[in-house]
Amino acid sequence: MGHTMTLLGEFAQARRHYDKAIALYNPAEHRQLAMRFGQDIMTTVLSYRCLTLWSLGYPESGLKNANQAIEVARETGQAASLMFALFMSSIFHIACRNYSLANDLARELFTLAKDKSALLWKASSLVFQGCSSVGSGKPADAVALITSGIDGYRSTGATALLTVSLSHLGKAYADLGQFNEGWRYINEASHIVETAEEKIWEAELNRISGEIVMLSKPLDATTAVEQYFANALAIARKQQAKSWELRASMSLARLWRDQGKVQQARELLAPVYGWFTEGFDTLDLKEAKALLEELAS
Repeated sequence: MGHTMTLLGEFAQARRHYDKAIALYNPAEHRQLAMRFGQDIMTTVLSYRCLTLWSLGYPESGLKNANQAIEVARETGQAASLMFALFMSSIFHIACRNYSLANDLARELFTLAKDKSALLWKASSLVFQGCSSVGSGKPADAVALITSGIDGYRSTGATALLTVSLSHLGKAYADLGQFNEGWRYINEASHIVETAEEKIWEAELNRISGEIVMLSKPLDATTAVEQYFANALAIARKQQAKSWELRASMSLARLWRDQGKVQQARELLAPVYGWFTEGFDTLDLKEAKALLEELAS
């Protein structure tokens, strides 16, 4: 239920289920179930819970769970559990924009998956190395890695979390100036959101769409960009996803700043930033603080 709620973007409900699962877990009784179900249960709880906590606005708590997931997986001595933990922790660090660390985890996943001939995890590792390349300003590398990874991932029949990889692939093509290709993958991700209700990445998908419009600079760019950013903000608020709300607020605040709406931008961003109680050394919160200081000057 926790995993289902996370994928649906129902993060608060997901957290409650994960908390209950953690309370019920008994290593002596439940760790052996990993051989039956594929991964250690505690590993999967912590692996998904880290992303749930980050989304809800608790980046430090999320990081703690991400690290714990890998530690618990290593303790099991089971490669399948460790590959799952590396997979989910890579997504967590991509969401946090910790691209270097995400890349390191994805590369470790690749090495282990190759050793175990685990196509699903090997393909996933290529995707996440590619997503890290988008954030690191290497779009050409990103296109090659993500495209190869998605092909391998889909060949196994897997479909979950494709909104993450497709949105990054769309942004990579846009960064290369290939906007038709970029929109192709953004639209595919949007279709998954609508048909499969995979809404975990929905707010960010809309925000990225706004960025792509800004890069392509059509005649109606300003209106379209503002609408995408406003959509991202509304989705994040509905999901109670404070970290996504902060990022969407920053994008919209920058747009308004550039339009001369400085006070409006500050009034939008200040209360969102003021909500946070942890994670002030993360990139988003550092950028939000700097932007607020700029808007106040």
